[in-house]
Amino acid sequence: MTATGELDFRAADEADVPALVALVESAYRGEASRAGWTTEADLLDGQRTDPEAVRELLTDPESLLLTVRDGGELVACCHLQRRTGAAGGTDAYFGMFAVRPGRQGGGLGRRVLAEAEARAARDWRADTMVMQVISARSELIAWYERCGYRPTGETLPFPYGEERFGLPRRPDLRFAVLVKPLP
Repeated sequence: MTATGELDFRAADEADVPALVALVESAYRGEASRAGWTTEADLLDGQRTDPEAVRELLTDPESLLLTVRDGGELVACCHLQRRTGAAGGTDAYFGMFAVRPGRQGGGLGRRVLAEAEARAARDWRADTMVMQVISARSELIAWYERCGYRPTGETLPFPYGEERFGLPRRPDLRFAVLVKPLP
């Protein structure tokens, strides 16, 4: 972080697309991702995202693609999407969370998650944050649990055969659904 510990949180725009794709890929795929602890390299090959998918998020009026810069350098990002919740309230879906591998493990991710939760509660009056995590990622799920998220017991199928989400290295991938009430 900067000397003051200030991070610059702002909505992404078209000019951010190449850097966002590179950040997300570096955090999840290939050898570079092994420098951090969020790698999916043992579970999936191929891409994690592409410019078209990022542009879809940018143009969705119910979405916010949040970038995080430290001294001008893109160090993290996340995606929020406003959704109608099961009880008729507002949920915020949290995804595409990436922290530069060399910056993982130092509290940056927790700060980004807290900012995302605060924005969803303040700007959308969201009652709940919802996310999907590959169920084989027990260490990551445990981290989210330490941040107040709880597994719902619901699982969703992995999109096998859709290469834009990666090439599975195992036949048993599923998503666990986690939730957290927002203040």
